[in-house]
Amino acid sequence: MNLLLISNSTNAGEPYLQYPMAEIAQTLRGIKEIVFIPYAAVTFPYAEYERRVQARFDELGIRVRSIHQSPNPRMMIRHAEAICVGGGNTFALAKEMRERQLMGAIRRRIAAGGPYVGWSAGSNVACPTISTTNDMPIVQPESFDAIGAVKFQINPHYLDANPAGHAGETREQRILEYIEANPRRWVVGLREGSMLRLTDEGLTLIGRPLRLFKKGEPIRELQPGEDLSFLL
Repeated sequence: MNLLLISNSTNAGEPYLQYPMAEIAQTLRGIKEIVFIPYAAVTFPYAEYERRVQARFDELGIRVRSIHQSPNPRMMIRHAEAICVGGGNTFALAKEMRERQLMGAIRRRIAAGGPYVGWSAGSNVACPTISTTNDMPIVQPESFDAIGAVKFQINPHYLDANPAGHAGETREQRILEYIEANPRRWVVGLREGSMLRLTDEGLTLIGRPLRLFKKGEPIRELQPGEDLSFLL
């Protein structure tokens, strides 16, 4: 297994995909071509998304082929050297993936050893469900069930701040609601500038500390380098 699940594509003030590029390069070492899934894009065309990613992956010598151009998306996944799933709106992404029957196809390709890189919404869909996304449900997928490449949920872009004068729920409060309804599930609050790497050797946090939630457990802060094997 070889997964890289990234909280956000870009840190404030940086070029697109700059901070995770070294880790992406490590995950995709030896790969010549990736299948890119652009369906989280809502306000700009899939072809433009493909061009943005290709411009960065040129640095790695990797060709980007967007699945939206394929007449047989499942076959494309089956034969993919590696799969990358971009961020955007998680509900739009899940809807398009479900309609094309890609969730199971990607799960099988991951199980067969195919590398997977996802950022933001692309990390959400690697989880058992998309229920811990931050996104507005602008469309309705057939199901909230996702790829299930990991057993825990991720809340990407996890934010600690509670702005002065803000009367709505914080991220923490929303996650506490989720675990109240889903008491058996761990939720990882993955702060921006952070990512999780999963290989056959284990699960590793890269970047900033994460926040960990489960019903009946105290909220925990875990640092890079700490043991995360209990999440597997």
